[in-house]
Amino acid sequence: MTPERHARLRATLDRRQPDLSVIMDGVHKPHNIAAIVRTCDAVGILDVHAALPDNLARFPAGTALGSQRWVNIHYHDDGEEAIRRVRDQGMQVLAAHFSDRAVPYRELDYTRPTTLLLGTEKFGVSEAAAEAADEHVIIPMMGMVASFNVSVAAAIILAEVCEQRRAAGLYDRRRVDPATYQHTLFQWSHPRLAAHCRQYGVPYPALNEAGEIADPKRFNFLLSEAIRRGEQD
Repeated sequence: MTPERHARLRATLDRRQPDLSVIMDGVHKPHNIAAIVRTCDAVGILDVHAALPDNLARFPAGTALGSQRWVNIHYHDDGEEAIRRVRDQGMQVLAAHFSDRAVPYRELDYTRPTTLLLGTEKFGVSEAAAEAADEHVIIPMMGMVASFNVSVAAAIILAEVCEQRRAAGLYDRRRVDPATYQHTLFQWSHPRLAAHCRQYGVPYPALNEAGEIADPKRFNFLLSEAIRRGEQD
């Protein structure tokens, strides 16, 4: 780990927004998923929620989600379950959805704790999820087509979200709680070791100021013992 790399990881994590998220309700095309998750990373989102359909698209969709190591993916059986999860965190849920109550996306306040709800490429947000959302937002269209691609719509709306939060100074201070910060920093800094820890049930170790394991001897012992026990089982 070079000092420059460590500084970049910390600077990125310092800008993460714990009260900003996205729900993908049935979005399953891998290229759209990858594009949405990439945009989430770019605007400082740490957690994304995916309600994947239980069909043949689940495997390639899951593969696309796993390609982005900088964003945490939380899986749900349906959109309503994901909405309940973010509501428990105090977030408003804004559905990108055309309806009689939809308003232009720039008219809302995204400095509030917010989750953007996106629907499937063909059918949009499910009826149940749309009903559960607090507000519906639309992107005004100037041409013949009726809507943007879902990943493009996500990028347009999240760019506005980012600008409002930047103007409000929400990227200027660390907002992630200390425990989540240290947990995430270890995953980003040492992804292979983090995978071993998860596989064998070893707690993530503390890091020093340089981003290295503070007590490598003890950590190596704990991990080796856990691996040995796992092989015996």
